[in-house]
Amino acid sequence: MTQYVRDLMTSVPVTVGPHTSVAEVARVMRDRDLGSVLVTDGDRLRGVVTDRDLVVRALALGTDPEQTTVAGACSEDPVTVGPGDELERAVRLMREHAVRRIPVVEAGRLVGVISSGDAAIEREPDSVLAAISVARPRS
Repeated sequence: MTQYVRDLMTSVPVTVGPHTSVAEVARVMRDRDLGSVLVTDGDRLRGVVTDRDLVVRALALGTDPEQTTVAGACSEDPVTVGPGDELERAVRLMREHAVRRIPVVEAGRLVGVISSGDAAIEREPDSVLAAISVARPRS
């Protein structure tokens, strides 16, 4: 049976605006136990920022994390899928682009995000990735 992105995506992803400070984004990631957040301008996707992006593109350069905005640290033009795309396409794109999460966009608007963990839980519930994805975070 064909599975679609809309069936597995998180429909309320965590987002920040492009003028949010790097320090605030780091706090959001910490508080929500996330490795990445989506950068939006209204309901339009602007980019994706990962914890690694914060370190490599902001902190390692010696910038002030309270004064530096996430706009300069995010990856712009991320690969996206639509909610009606087949899950296999999303998985293939994750593999090809070496990403763990792909924003879901419809008619230019951000409507969700799908992760490799979402796919693993659905496709291979006994896999190591599925087990990690459903595990409760440690405090």
